[in-house]
Amino acid sequence: MPIFKEKGGKLKKLKVSAFDKEKSLQSLVEENLYEALDMHFLASEYTTTFGGRIDTLAVDSSGAPVIIEYKKNKNDNVINQGLSYLRWLQAQKVEFFEMLMIKKLSEEIVKNIKVDWKNPRVICIAESYSKFDIDTVEVIPMRIELFRYRHYEDGIFSLEPLAVSEQKSKSEKTGSIEKPAIDLTINGHTNRASDDIREIFNELRARIFELDENIKEKATTLYVAYRVSKNFAEIHIGKNQLKVHLRPIDYEDPKTMVEKVSESYQWTMDRRVYLKKKEELDYVFSLIEQSYKDVL
Repeated sequence: MPIFKEKGGKLKKLKVSAFDKEKSLQSLVEENLYEALDMHFLASEYTTTFGGRIDTLAVDSSGAPVIIEYKKNKNDNVINQGLSYLRWLQAQKVEFFEMLMIKKLSEEIVKNIKVDWKNPRVICIAESYSKFDIDTVEVIPMRIELFRYRHYEDGIFSLEPLAVSEQKSKSEKTGSIEKPAIDLTINGHTNRASDDIREIFNELRARIFELDENIKEKATTLYVAYRVSKNFAEIHIGKNQLKVHLRPIDYEDPKTMVEKVSESYQWTMDRRVYLKKKEELDYVFSLIEQSYKDVL
């Protein structure tokens, strides 16, 4: 999709600008990983025990380990390469990854992120993908995400999510007894709510999906997240209220319902608002919409 720059009522189409070096794309993403993808950078060109090197190793805000590979030309088989690194990562122990986080991140960040070892992510970043690439992602039962980048003149850069294939949940087995996985579903969260709060959540959820057909929903152990390229709302469902965490922006909030979370937590979503009554739904949704626009 072409990008235009408006000046004096006139639109000028921006030209696509190639990176001067292959490493430039990787460096740009790594240096802005938190802003672009809500992830904490851990390592670049990380050497595995079988001799390969992971382009970028990171952890996202929900604690999932992340492998990022960059497709530098159309013939690179970046998806297979990423899957190979994922297999290596899953063969390691969680303590290995926790120690890497302790070495690379601040104490406050480490304290507030619990490693989600069962749901690692592979992210591929490229200027374009073939139909084969997209079809492969759709059928592989792993958490693989394709992002298409565009680099324009005047320093304009974009990352657009193309396809996401969520890893199938697995149960753990201990001896001959199967231990069920934690219920990471919407029902798992709404079951704890009163009938009134469940009804409010369902209506709020429907309105969020009406914002954009590209919105993704994910239930974690603590909340239900909504994202486009990154999270714009995280809804904690309680018995008698919804606690909604939002992006760190200045809100048009005449009722002053938005609170700021203490800086000591170093959370990305450091604004929050409580929703307890149906009469507050319109107003709280207007705040969520402002947060959504911040990730576009």
